[in-house]
Amino acid sequence: MSSTLDGVKQSRITAILTVAGMLAAMWVFEILDSFLLLGTLDQRYGLRAWDLQGPWTVFTAPFMHGNLEHLIGNSLPFLVLGALVAFSGLGRLLLTTLIVILVSGVGVWLFSSPFSLTVGASGLVFGYFGYTVLRGIVERKTIDIVIMICVILFYGTMIWGVLPQYPGVSWQAHLFGFIGGLLAAYLLPRRERRRQLNQGYGGAQGGYYAP
Repeated sequence: MSSTLDGVKQSRITAILTVAGMLAAMWVFEILDSFLLLGTLDQRYGLRAWDLQGPWTVFTAPFMHGNLEHLIGNSLPFLVLGALVAFSGLGRLLLTTLIVILVSGVGVWLFSSPFSLTVGASGLVFGYFGYTVLRGIVERKTIDIVIMICVILFYGTMIWGVLPQYPGVSWQAHLFGFIGGLLAAYLLPRRERRRQLNQGYGGAQGGYYAP
């Protein structure tokens, strides 16, 4: 059992380091774009609504930012909320991130003004927010409920960001990122269910699920 618990711990540590690595990549890209490339990365790798030429930019746009101020505003909530998702393990973090990116990106592509450019990690931030809130209800485990309560207390006002408020701010990314997070929390199997499956295969000794 100790080796399994070590695997759980290692999965969580790797997931948290993955979140930190994603944020570090955002900073590298933005520093290069701001001081050397003068916005070229945003233009090339940002997501343009209704543009059939670059659907792959759904995956790159979250790593681009309009300026350093934009990135600074996203950095802390991305790191905090991402780390809370990472507590569920590396696999769950990666799947949640993929679902949020896809749902947020498709929503931005469909519902933003034609050929408008969208960049930034705020879709992921809102997705992680939605995931941590709903996961406490889905899992019904003490740790997930505690995380849900803390997120609501410290970041609950974020929910207003899904509404159109300020020019130049993509509420579409916020709204569909949030929806993507809810979908991830609902669709990804509960840890208890997987543990029961492991017990079924583990015989009398049972088994433990490493998230």
